[in-house]
Amino acid sequence: MGFPGTWMTESESVVYRVVPKCACSTIGQILYYSDHGQFFDGDIHDSKQGLHKWAQDASQPIISANVKTRSSYAFTCVRNPYGRILSSFFDKICGIQRNGKRYRGNLVPLLIQKYGIEVGDPETGFEFDQIRSFRRFLLFARDTIRWRRPMEPDIHWSAMSGHVSTFIVNGGRYNQIFWTERFNDGMQQVLDHIHTPHPIDLNAIPRFNESEGHGPKRAHPVEDYFDDLSMHLVKEIYWRDFELFKYDFDNPGNKMPIGEIDLDEVHAKLGD
Repeated sequence: MGFPGTWMTESESVVYRVVPKCACSTIGQILYYSDHGQFFDGDIHDSKQGLHKWAQDASQPIISANVKTRSSYAFTCVRNPYGRILSSFFDKICGIQRNGKRYRGNLVPLLIQKYGIEVGDPETGFEFDQIRSFRRFLLFARDTIRWRRPMEPDIHWSAMSGHVSTFIVNGGRYNQIFWTERFNDGMQQVLDHIHTPHPIDLNAIPRFNESEGHGPKRAHPVEDYFDDLSMHLVKEIYWRDFELFKYDFDNPGNKMPIGEIDLDEVHAKLGD
């Protein structure tokens, strides 16, 4: 299986396991800059050179050799499950993608037909009942993850622990896992542990949110989207994410972690 979703600087200063919807565009650009002294011109997910990626055939043996010998500092970044699934809905379901089309072609029409979801329209300012539609999307996300129907789960809403685990199961070990909600603190700790050919000043780095501006703005506080049933569905899908990455399940309005991540616990529970 190898190391899907793994990126590494060409200088092999650091290894990063991408977790979708967890600041991955910003992290990728930081890694690119640390080697080249400039940012990639465009969405870092589109880069074909300047950064080793598992999806690039030529990078696979280089990444594999490094990870299996644990030669470089390895890290990943996680996010509150409530905020992450909400962000996935607004970006991937409601938003227009960077190619000018809806995400995954017929996915949105399928959701409109089978789940009664509305997504709004850019022509009318994306007017629709966001809370009702999001809760219906949550049913769909649960169906994909629990029963793999009407389609396989998408990487943007499948559990973070699933992404994080593939790196461990195949022989890797994380030196650090930090929270999107405390991004600068966590990323600085990574940078403090590695040598970068070009120095990084995190306070001067822009946030690369590639999905911003392509869909509706969230009209309500996070907690308004989650009633008792929604919270039950979130727990069913993401219980392990809450447990391992120390987020507050009982209060959707609290995006901050409530404990410290125990790397030994993560490796023990996700290394099966």
